[in-house]
Amino acid sequence: MDHLETELDALKQRLLTMANHAETAVSQAIKALLERDDVLARQVKESDRVIDRFEIEIDDMGIGQLIKARLAADLRLVTVATKIAHNLERIGDEAAKIARRAVDLSGEQPITVQLDIANMASLALDMLKTALNAFGDRDPALARSVLPRDNEVDLFNMQTHRILAQFMVEYPDTIQRCLHWMVVSKSLERIADHATNIAEDVVYLCEGQDIRHTDAKKKRVNEILSR
Repeated sequence: MDHLETELDALKQRLLTMANHAETAVSQAIKALLERDDVLARQVKESDRVIDRFEIEIDDMGIGQLIKARLAADLRLVTVATKIAHNLERIGDEAAKIARRAVDLSGEQPITVQLDIANMASLALDMLKTALNAFGDRDPALARSVLPRDNEVDLFNMQTHRILAQFMVEYPDTIQRCLHWMVVSKSLERIADHATNIAEDVVYLCEGQDIRHTDAKKKRVNEILSR
């Protein structure tokens, strides 16, 4: 059991290292986008391969530990760790997608429309950091605090798409550039979704309660869609 505990701690530390890479990728992708830095954007695209390798490594570690685990808490930790790694890999994909759009946009004239991408990105990144801190500290209350904030990012995304759709109607020559920004907005919305998934997994890890697809969550989603 002492040997398994050491392995589980190594799994957790490896996951937190992966999480740091994913957070950095998102931060740098947004920085590259807003500062029109295509060199940094290309670096983010390359870093996605590192995050992919982390997921494979954590999956391999988890499979070996599932065979040895006997306690329900240990089984939950291994299961949750592999699920979080999958969400982090997807976050890395979204960061790379933003970076690709940053490269495309850096070679074009900026569009003259006010978008709140910086605040949207800040919120999505803060959700991710909070969810990961909740995992590191095994704090289900902190994890639950992430869930309602997903609504705010959803609203940002819908507002951004409305603004850009109207702008494309008025200025058809900006369509391609506006579509790039729509992809960025959608990627940030997906990052927030993955952060929410991680938070839900933390609640399951700590409390043994699966809160996905709950009535409360469905109600929040329906309220947004009805606006």
